[in-house]
Amino acid sequence: MPFGLFKRKDTKEKTEKSLEKSRSTFFGRLTDLLRRGQSGEDIWDEAEELMIGADVGVSTAMGMLERVREQVDSKRGDVDVIATLKAEVLTALQAATGDEASEDEAVPKPQVFLVVGVNGAGKTTTIAKLAHLYREEGKSVILAAADTFRAAAIEQLQFWGKRAGAEVIAHNHGGDPAAVAFDALQAAQARGADVVIVDTAGRLHTKGNLMEEMKKIGRVLSRVDETAPHEVLLVLDATTGQNGLAQAREFTKTIGCTGIVLTKLDGTSKGGVVLAIAEELGLPVRFIGTGEGIEDLAPFDPQEYVDALFGVDAQAASG
Repeated sequence: MPFGLFKRKDTKEKTEKSLEKSRSTFFGRLTDLLRRGQSGEDIWDEAEELMIGADVGVSTAMGMLERVREQVDSKRGDVDVIATLKAEVLTALQAATGDEASEDEAVPKPQVFLVVGVNGAGKTTTIAKLAHLYREEGKSVILAAADTFRAAAIEQLQFWGKRAGAEVIAHNHGGDPAAVAFDALQAAQARGADVVIVDTAGRLHTKGNLMEEMKKIGRVLSRVDETAPHEVLLVLDATTGQNGLAQAREFTKTIGCTGIVLTKLDGTSKGGVVLAIAEELGLPVRFIGTGEGIEDLAPFDPQEYVDALFGVDAQAASG
C-alpha cells in the first residue's frame, strides 16, 4: 500500500517528539536568529553555520540560504524570512518524496521490500516495525532472514517476527542469503501473502564483495517476480550525520535505493540530515524511527517534519 495511507493518528506527535532535540538546539537558535529581522553578512554566516551544524550539509545549507536571501533582497526586506526558509525546506522534501500513489492504485502482491544498510543502523528492528505497520492494516507479512552471517541474526528476526505477527522464512546459519530471499518470495506467492520484507547482512558501503552479494539477492528476487524488489529501503542511523549521506550515495549507486528509513532520530540534535539526503540525492525518506518500541515507526510527512523541525512558535511567526 502507498506509504502515506497508513492510518496513524499519532504520526504528527511522534514526529514532533523525535525532533525535540533538533528543534531545541540548532533549529531553535536558527529561528531565533532569523526572527530578529536583522540583515548583514554576519546574520547569514551564522545561519549557515547553524544549518551545517545540524547536518544539513554545506552545499544544501548554502543553496537554501542563498535562495532565501535572494527573495529577501528582491523584496527589500519585506518578507518573512522564517516562512521563506520553511518553504524552501518543504519544497526540497516534497520534490524528493514525489507524488504519492493513490489509494486506488494497484499494489504488487506480494509487495517486496529489500532492506539494506550498515551494521548497527537498526535494520532488523526497522523490519519488525514495518511488519507491524502492515499487520495493523490487516496485511499478511512474510520476513526473509537473509542475514545468515551475523551471530544470532536469524533468532533476532524470528523474535521480532513473532512480536509483529509475521512469518519468518530462514535457512541455517551461514547459508546463501539469495536462496533465503528466493524461498521467502515463493512461499509468499503460494500463500497469497501481501508483503515480503527481506533482511540483509549489515555491510559497509566500502566493501565491494558484500555489495555484490546484495545485488545478487536483488537479481534472484527478480527471477521469481520480474518487478521485484519493489522497494529497496536503506536504513540510516540519523546520529551518523554526514557519514549517512556517504552511505546513501554508495548504496544507491550499487543497488538503486528507492527510499530511506531514518532511525534514531530521537537520539540526535542533527535532524537536518534529511534535507541533505533530499536535496543532494533526491531520495525520499519513507519512514522515520521515533523510539525503540515496535510501534515507533512513522511514515514520513514533509509538512509535519518541517513544522516539527521549526516548532510551533516559528509556524505562528510565519503565519
